[in-house]
Amino acid sequence: MFIILVYDTAAERNPRVIKTCRRYLHWVQRSVFQGELSVAQHRSLMAELISCLDVKYDSIRAYRVAAPQLIDLETVGLQGGHTDSIV
Repeated sequence: MFIILVYDTAAERNPRVIKTCRRYLHWVQRSVFQGELSVAQHRSLMAELISCLDVKYDSIRAYRVAAPQLIDLETVGLQGGHTDSIV
């Protein structure tokens, strides 16, 4: 499945969230990651992220899409990140 993950966390937790996301997904914009994951990878990623959040303050939104071709993306301005292979 294709995942678009957006996070909003306290500054002191950002480094851990970013490091975790980068192991699974491509960084595409300041607090946005995307990429293809298996169901097991998605479960693992979410479990790791939940363990480093304060759920009373932080939030993560993960959009699951059947295929990236189903997304109509329009970008204006500077494009951040990349979608090169993670490995």
